[in-house]
Amino acid sequence: MILAVETSCDDTAAAVVSVRGEVLSNVVASQGLLHARYGGVVPEVAARRHLEATGPAVADALERSGVSLDEVETVAATRGPGLIGALLVGFSAAKALAAARGLPFAPVDHLHGHVVAATLEPEPIAAPYLCLVASGGHSFLARVDECATYTVLGQTLDDAAGEAFDKGARLLGLGYPGGPAIDRAARDGDPEAFAFPRSAPGDGLDLSFSGLKTSLLYRIRDMGPEQLDARRGDLAASYQRAIVDALAARTIEALEREGLERLALGGGVAANSELRERLRSECEARGVAVWVPPRELCTDNAAMIAAAARFLEPMPYPDYLSLDASARLVSAA
Repeated sequence: MILAVETSCDDTAAAVVSVRGEVLSNVVASQGLLHARYGGVVPEVAARRHLEATGPAVADALERSGVSLDEVETVAATRGPGLIGALLVGFSAAKALAAARGLPFAPVDHLHGHVVAATLEPEPIAAPYLCLVASGGHSFLARVDECATYTVLGQTLDDAAGEAFDKGARLLGLGYPGGPAIDRAARDGDPEAFAFPRSAPGDGLDLSFSGLKTSLLYRIRDMGPEQLDARRGDLAASYQRAIVDALAARTIEALEREGLERLALGGGVAANSELRERLRSECEARGVAVWVPPRELCTDNAAMIAAAARFLEPMPYPDYLSLDASARLVSAA
């Protein structure tokens, strides 16, 4: 059994997962409402709330799983990347728990967790496959030949897709978090009402969303308050369509370049309804199988951290005691 802790941003998460990939519990204590008043995550506030919630989240995960601490064989935690204050809380708590019981400890790359979330039961994907990870902090395409590592084929050169959603929602007055807000508003809008740019920088598989965000800003500036209220749904739908078009185009291009027949989605943006529908449709037409984890495994969670830990060699006690969290990418990917 693997007990995992995840505190890279604003969600306090703990999970118990078997080495086979069966999710026995996956607890997430969200801070969404807490940060909504600020229009985004406040790092210091997030870290302080993690201090309050990590212990109860771990206890809840153990209780829901029916697994006792005596049955836990490995403790895992997100080492990075993320907000350093938030990371330190969960990483230190998990190390302390492992050390107190002399258990091995697995430091996990947060992005690796997103890449292998689809390997969890009940319908795990098998390598080789392509993974599109799109979240608030990261957007990239990765090739996975062995689940212990991954190779980045292309990534955003500026804003991540989730960041573009959040900033777009703020400009549209739709609140935080932006992804779900725009998704809801877009249902009543016309995605062809406004022509927003689809950036495809260079000859590779990189992405860019900063120009799209700027285009929305200028479009809103040219409108009066009444017109904005009347066209908010159309703006949301057109803006979302531009993000989905860019992600889908690069994903299909990567599948064709790499000759892969399996695709997995990961990250919070993978919960977007239009993106899911588009990629399923595009892949079905090409004979590519698609794995879309449940929404609770797309957003930040500890089950995906345990999923990555299954493929890593944990560090024995006491070798990990001097190990620290890192705000930047910590794995060689």
